Amino acid sequence: METSSAISCPSTPRWNSERPFLTGRFHQETKTTSRFFDTKGYSGDSLGLGSEKAIGCYNAAVQELVVIDDLLSAMVGIQGRYISIKRAHGKEDNFTFQVDASMDLALQELAKRVFPLCESFMLINQFVESRSQFKNGLVNHAFAAALRALLLDYQAMVAQLEHQFRLGRLSLQGLWFYCQPMMGSMQALSNVIQRASANNFAGSAVLNLLQSQAKAMAGDNGVRSLLEKMAECASNAYLGILERWVYEGVIDDPYGEFFIAENKSLQKESLTHDYDAKYWTQRYSLKDGIPSFLANISGTILTTGKYLNVMRECGHHVQVPQSENSKLMSFGSNHRYLECIKSAYDFASSELLNLIKEKYDLMGKLRSIKHYLLLDQGDFLVHFMDIARDELTKKLDEISVEKLQSLLDLALRTTAAATDPCHEDLTCCVVSNSLLFLGSRNVPDDNDLEEPVSITGLETFSLNYKIRWPLSIVISKHSLTKYQLIFRFLFHCKHVDRQLCGAWQAHQGVRALNMRGTAISRSSLLCRSMLKFINSLLHYLTFEVIEPNWHVMHNRLQTAKSIDEVIQHHEFFLDKCLRGCLLLLPEFLKKVERLKSLCLQYAAATQWLISSSIDVPSLVESDGSLVSEKPRQSKSRRPYQPLKLSSSNKTVADSILKFEREFNAELQSLGPILNSSSKAEPYLTHLSKCILGIGNEH
Repeated sequence: METSSAISCPSTPRWNSERPFLTGRFHQETKTTSRFFDTKGYSGDSLGLGSEKAIGCYNAAVQELVVIDDLLSAMVGIQGRYISIKRAHGKEDNFTFQVDASMDLALQELAKRVFPLCESFMLINQFVESRSQFKNGLVNHAFAAALRALLLDYQAMVAQLEHQFRLGRLSLQGLWFYCQPMMGSMQALSNVIQRASANNFAGSAVLNLLQSQAKAMAGDNGVRSLLEKMAECASNAYLGILERWVYEGVIDDPYGEFFIAENKSLQKESLTHDYDAKYWTQRYSLKDGIPSFLANISGTILTTGKYLNVMRECGHHVQVPQSENSKLMSFGSNHRYLECIKSAYDFASSELLNLIKEKYDLMGKLRSIKHYLLLDQGDFLVHFMDIARDELTKKLDEISVEKLQSLLDLALRTTAAATDPCHEDLTCCVVSNSLLFLGSRNVPDDNDLEEPVSITGLETFSLNYKIRWPLSIVISKHSLTKYQLIFRFLFHCKHVDRQLCGAWQAHQGVRALNMRGTAISRSSLLCRSMLKFINSLLHYLTFEVIEPNWHVMHNRLQTAKSIDEVIQHHEFFLDKCLRGCLLLLPEFLKKVERLKSLCLQYAAATQWLISSSIDVPSLVESDGSLVSEKPRQSKSRRPYQPLKLSSSNKTVADSILKFEREFNAELQSLGPILNSSSKAEPYLTHLSKCILGIGNEH
């Protein structure tokens, strides 16, 4: 994922590391003489301690004094006369302490017991200096500051020991006794920083390391308390970043340590024009390395800041009310920080939900979309289909979208839709593919589902709806496309229904004739079967799929607690409608499109079928003379005489039988598809019974 620009931070001046007298390293790199003898006014020569002499040349009492002096120096990282510090080549954190081989063996053993403490000090001191640089992040800075405070206490202890040594009250055994309380703590800290340095830990990784080590030291209460204190100090800076996020919705993370990443390349405008917009899910996302004490609530933290950020993007400046008890300054065992985060989430969630529901009228927008795209109020559509009939029957490349838009505006202004304040957000568009083609994309290698050679505006016409921020979070381009798929299916079914109604009216025009047993009577039955099929389908789509699911969604939205729940319920409604409308079953869609195509062909041929089945009376007699006026008047008084049924029109009967056979065959082929699908989708059972009932009845 593309994140924000690379993190830039100030660099530490080179002289801070190149000039040793500014770093404290000079203590370790400069060989000094004994501080004890300098402060006492003694010199090595006055006691016969020449620098060229080995320590074994002196008696045990003098050796002990020299060893204590060297150990006090080694405890603060300074090399002594007979205790040297060796560094491994190329390894800054690898130290070795060596003693003069001529030293008394008992003194050597006692001195070596103190060496781990000296190594720990040097490791910790080096870690403090290296991790105080800008590039290591706020958590390392805070951890280094806490270690520096600990080292001050440690150095104070060394100073007190040195004071006792000056007074002549400190023996080597006494030095070992006084060092033991610090041994475990310093060793545990050195283990932590060695792992942190080896893996170059920063941010949450340091906090997780400190917490895991504290749990591992549960048997040593002192060490565990120290590590917990270090973790608490190191987390202060991290909790400061967290506090701004959950209370203001702002990521103040100069070193990229926070576990929430912001992708600034994703803009909110993409929600309205990009079908695959990732703004809501990926503008802010969780990174790896979440602190263990926040792992179970990381999703809530992410959502809280997102909600606050949306309100800020809307110009609605809001901040979670804070008090002294709501400060996220520690993550102690009382888990109070979890309560603070939960309270912030509840506040942000309710504020954003109220903002979208009340100020931006989410439910009003959804009802308006239902009126137009789900044909809840179809009066404008009837008027539009009447005035736009000529334009919609044109081929795809001949349609004028501007003309369709003007006709749509006219239909909206002259019907009940004019009272809807949202009707101006409705626009029209022409899609380049038919529903059959869209369904076929999920069926590989199916040649029967190819795009029709010639499609008109009736198959490609669709409505669009202007959605603005922040409603685009709920009604995104992705959701609007689902609405459009349902609208196009309903729109074309309405068109087929209107054409069949026209054919039925044509049949009613010749109802006065005695057509029993003729092709016209058979055509009338076929027309009635087709009308029943399309009406059953429309009834199923509107009253058994859309309306029940709409009411379920409406009730759920009333009780939703967050905008994410609103999005979830809305998407569930659309997916349920798509499944219920069978738009996700390409095989069924192909059959329905074929049936609708047969209905349209039949409706278009109805006028020819009727006119070809009836003899229209002529004004000329067979012998060429005009029929007199009086006989015509007398004939007009007898209704069954003016029109005479054709008795030898085999072509018409064959055409009607062909339509009937094809329609019944396609209708019956729907049965197995619906029956197999109804096992997984029980609501299809009723549709299956209706359609099969039509076929059996016919």
